[in-house]
Amino acid sequence: MKYVFEALNWASSFLKEAGRDENAAELLLRHHLQMSRASMLANLRLVLSDEQLQAFKSDVMRHASGIPVQYLIGYEEFYGRRFYVNEEVLIPRPETEELVEGILQRTNQYFGGDEPLEVVDVGTGSGAIAITLALENPRYRVRAIDIAQESLQIAEKNALELGTNVQWLHGDLLEPISSQNNLKKVDILVSNPPYIPDADIEILSTIVKDHEPIRALAGGKDGLNFYRRLIKDMVPLLKEKALIAFEIGTGQGQDVKQLIEQTLPTAKIEIISDINGKERMVFAAK
Repeated sequence: MKYVFEALNWASSFLKEAGRDENAAELLLRHHLQMSRASMLANLRLVLSDEQLQAFKSDVMRHASGIPVQYLIGYEEFYGRRFYVNEEVLIPRPETEELVEGILQRTNQYFGGDEPLEVVDVGTGSGAIAITLALENPRYRVRAIDIAQESLQIAEKNALELGTNVQWLHGDLLEPISSQNNLKKVDILVSNPPYIPDADIEILSTIVKDHEPIRALAGGKDGLNFYRRLIKDMVPLLKEKALIAFEIGTGQGQDVKQLIEQTLPTAKIEIISDINGKERMVFAAK
């Protein structure tokens, strides 16, 4: 096994037998060769060095054991950009790109003019949502909050690498912006909080439950704990006209809608499905 095509064939078969995604073989080999997909496919008869081959085989074994490929290569693509990730942050998902897209579209509908808009991302993790919003719309003045300093370090690294300015705040949910020192009212509040019911954590894939941070996954007995707290605490922080955007789990749309209605009875609320037809987003216009 010395050529690129031989290494790929071996890894794909090995991962398939281990019940893992065989496409990870290509991602891992591209990472070790530092090549684009097109370049690697044009060099299938390239001879791998012993060091490249050993490092590749080691990572294939580690992925087969359950370590996410994104943690092995150190990044994930999100909205066309590369974000550093490690085991302190949730790996950004394609569904969350749809949440970002929904915010960008609704900004044009709800907020005319070109004045700055105060945006807060609660539970920022890798910073994927906050950084993408800041880069996609120059009107946004983005603050991002996380309870874990380790997550904020990754988010700050991503912001620096991608060349954008986000204010990073350490604390529990909205607490860092509810104190008088930091009280700037919010135009857009976005959160992809932990929303998996505690009992469902055990039936998640081992790749997720054994490696991604549980604090970013578990949402209490019914998965709604963080929505309850956010919705209760957000009201005094919102401007007269505001947009709320939540990512949700399948089947949680009506529950989250009702929680918002109890607090903001006149809000216009939408439950939106993702590209796979699963309930994934709730938007509320105040």
